[in-house]
Amino acid sequence: MVTSAVRRFLPLLDDVAQDFCRSLRHRVETEGVGETGQRSMTLDPSPDLFRFALEASCHVLYGERIGLFSSSPSEEAERFIWAVERMLATTPPLLYLPPRLLLALRAPLWTQHATAWDHIFSHGASHTHTHTHRLQTLMEAGQLSSELIKANITELMAGGVDTTAVPLQFALFEMARNPGVQERVRAQVLSSWQQASGSPQKALQGAPLLKGTIKETLRLYPVGITVQRYPVRDIVLQNYHVPAGTLVQVCLYPLGRSPEVFERPERFEPSRWSLDAASGGGFRSLAFGFGSRQCVGRRIAENEMQLLLMHHVLLDLRNFRLTVSSTEELNTKYTLILQPESPPRITFTTRSL
Repeated sequence: MVTSAVRRFLPLLDDVAQDFCRSLRHRVETEGVGETGQRSMTLDPSPDLFRFALEASCHVLYGERIGLFSSSPSEEAERFIWAVERMLATTPPLLYLPPRLLLALRAPLWTQHATAWDHIFSHGASHTHTHTHRLQTLMEAGQLSSELIKANITELMAGGVDTTAVPLQFALFEMARNPGVQERVRAQVLSSWQQASGSPQKALQGAPLLKGTIKETLRLYPVGITVQRYPVRDIVLQNYHVPAGTLVQVCLYPLGRSPEVFERPERFEPSRWSLDAASGGGFRSLAFGFGSRQCVGRRIAENEMQLLLMHHVLLDLRNFRLTVSSTEELNTKYTLILQPESPPRITFTTRSL
């Protein structure tokens, strides 16, 4: 969470974001239609965003690339991404079925889920083993055992893939259907980049609209639709007495779309968050939770998404203009997280600065 940690992992995320952009640009230029220098391609970016999030998470947590953007990923990388995809696909139905029953019946759903997790943990164990000497200080101080380190790193990796890739889908869609916003964000980031001397951290700090784009996306499309807490003592909320130990939920989806909380909530307007920070209204953005129990991967996710947008949409030598064929609202569904019913198809057009 601290600034010094962000400085260490930001270059790793930046490398992956730049590779992702080069890969997509090459695909648009070779497979797209139109004249040279202004090629267009309409596609569903969700599989590519999934691979980006997985590659970025592994690079930060393991300090290694797994090669998901290479023309021929390794067999191990392909098995790993299969395992993560299977784990995510089989989790929602298992939330409503008793594991002991499924285990007793040897249900294929349970078998697939367990096999996927076995491979994910095996992958995590093999990578953390190569960095045992770097983790020795934590273990010797008694802060974390070897098993806890492996478990936490694996959970961070597996839990940070779809929760980053899906918001990026929504962000690209909203920028595509709001060209005025797209151009304002682009202009601010270009100005910031020119003054940042090649430092991605300085570029992000000088472009609050970029962070506002992520916050605005999560306002309209929160990954998790509620934040829950059990108060440790009796409290009074808006004249209601809430006994200690009572489940209290903040419903993020209606909160983000309420005209009582946000002016013109139907509009996608990243600049509202610059004004929000100035007025001290921080608790209107709770997508990552708050306090000591907020999302432990928050800084990774925020910077990962901002860097992808910075390079992918705003800073390539031949950067992209985003458009969509329809500006209608996206229908969403909630399973393990909030996601589109059907992934939006976005047109990527290369353009010279």
